[in-house]
Amino acid sequence: MNFQNITGRLQAFRNRRLSHRRLVLVLSICTGLLAGIAAVILKNAVHYLGVFLTGEISFLRFNFLILLYPLIGIIIVYLLTRYWFKQDIRHGISRILLAISQHRGKLGLRDTVNSMAGSTLTIGFGGSVGLEAPIVLSGSAIGSSLGQLFRLEYKYIVLLIGCGAAGAIAGIFKAPIAGVVFALEVLMLDLTMASLIPLLISAITGATLAALLMGKEVLFSITLTESYRFTEIPYFIVLGVMAGFISLYFSRANHWIEGLFSRTGTPLKRAVAGGLILSILVFLFPPLFGEGYLWLADLLRGQGDKLLSGSLFQDVLPGSWTFLLILFVIVLLKVVAMSVTTGAGGVGGVFAPTLFVGGMTGFFFAGVVNLTRLGNLSEKNFSLVGMAGLMAGVMHAPLTAIFLIAEMTDGYELLIPLMITATIAYLTINYFEPHSVYAKRLAEAGKLISRNRDKAVLSQLRIDNLIETNFNTVNIRGYLGDLVKEVAKSQRNVFPVVDKENNFQGVVFINDVREILFKPELYGRVLISDLMYMPDPVVQLGESMEEVARKFHDTENYNLPVLDHGKYVGFVSRANVFSAYREMIRESSEE
Repeated sequence: MNFQNITGRLQAFRNRRLSHRRLVLVLSICTGLLAGIAAVILKNAVHYLGVFLTGEISFLRFNFLILLYPLIGIIIVYLLTRYWFKQDIRHGISRILLAISQHRGKLGLRDTVNSMAGSTLTIGFGGSVGLEAPIVLSGSAIGSSLGQLFRLEYKYIVLLIGCGAAGAIAGIFKAPIAGVVFALEVLMLDLTMASLIPLLISAITGATLAALLMGKEVLFSITLTESYRFTEIPYFIVLGVMAGFISLYFSRANHWIEGLFSRTGTPLKRAVAGGLILSILVFLFPPLFGEGYLWLADLLRGQGDKLLSGSLFQDVLPGSWTFLLILFVIVLLKVVAMSVTTGAGGVGGVFAPTLFVGGMTGFFFAGVVNLTRLGNLSEKNFSLVGMAGLMAGVMHAPLTAIFLIAEMTDGYELLIPLMITATIAYLTINYFEPHSVYAKRLAEAGKLISRNRDKAVLSQLRIDNLIETNFNTVNIRGYLGDLVKEVAKSQRNVFPVVDKENNFQGVVFINDVREILFKPELYGRVLISDLMYMPDPVVQLGESMEEVARKFHDTENYNLPVLDHGKYVGFVSRANVFSAYREMIRESSEE
């Protein structure tokens, strides 16, 4: 039995037994389960690979291994990308956004396998990126594949993509509310009751399964030991501003370094150069190895001496000015190490680096205040709030940041500081950078789905699908008699004029020549070149529908010619664009 027979039988069963809504609820459970399993598999794979490679070795004592591991990992991923993956899988969240905005939500199971394999090798060998984006991509690809398997409409496929993302985030951090908010805030899904219930089901399913398989502390869990004081609120405000500017550095540096790598040399040269740079950084500053959660957890537990253990700075005392200076250098270099990893071809996301940088920033800020005796702040609390601040700034997701940290700490004692710092950090970076680190490149390429309803719908339409080709062409060297012959065969009132190479020269509008159509004495005397005119504007093949809609809006034209590098392709009509727009509105709207 082939795949088409299987999908046909599933479709028939669904039509007999399940409505769209019920089917989506069932698939949301399946998506949550599979996303949770993917999170467990990937987390364990990276953990055990890291244990196998490093064990209990000292970074300084076995420096030749540490200098080799990141380089080996990136080169292996390069070889896999070239000969097996054969696609760029570095930016998982950006791929999801691109699929939603440009490819009608279509992601394949191949994305799951490739993302998991690439990220395991990258991070296990010391790549300074996070697992969350690959896991989210895997969960979203699972949801998309299930939606395609049952031949669901676009709006349901996108909803299942959100379910996969929610289940993945919930499974990683045992934070179902944060998972749901992430899907709504980062993937920009519409917030309705019809979408909220499947997201909740998937998030709860993913979190429960991951907790059952991996225990209570799924990935990174911290227990609060003290609450905040009301007098500390001004410090949380200042931390918010600081987190906003660190987020700006994070976003701009990442964009610049990755762009530099993309413009430099061949992929193999980039892999070797990036691997060598990363190896040196990891050797000098061990916390840059991998995701960095273990070192961050040690810092929050008051074991700051472990942060530099086995490094060139292992004799520096925690709590000293030198220690804080090194901490700030690590904050800056973590962004460099992350960007070098992905720029060189490694697979991973910015989620973990964002939390790492945020935690270190909050600890640094509290340490400076305490050393200068301007206050007596809880370094642990400020680290947690700093994590929310960086997430709000880098990802432009303040609500996700607030709920994630609140759920990670098993309580809402820090809710007000989280809200203050996350909001201020978001407002600070938003003044300079309107797009998140995920959306920046897509926005520059004009491929980002918009929160504006009209723009979001128009981004789904393709000019290729709306071109009408039943317009009879006439040659520019022809005469009025040649035009009359085409008029007799055509039902359209516009005639494109082309040369023998099909280069577009203009159009003849029937109303402009109606008076001479029935004068045979002119058929061999009046040239078509004397009857035509060049319409303005024209549409280029591949042009965005938002731009096409603007051209219709700015003119009174009912039809616009479509050209491909000067060659005539067809016409796009105002009526067809409007009809397609209304149909897309219907498909993307909730019932």
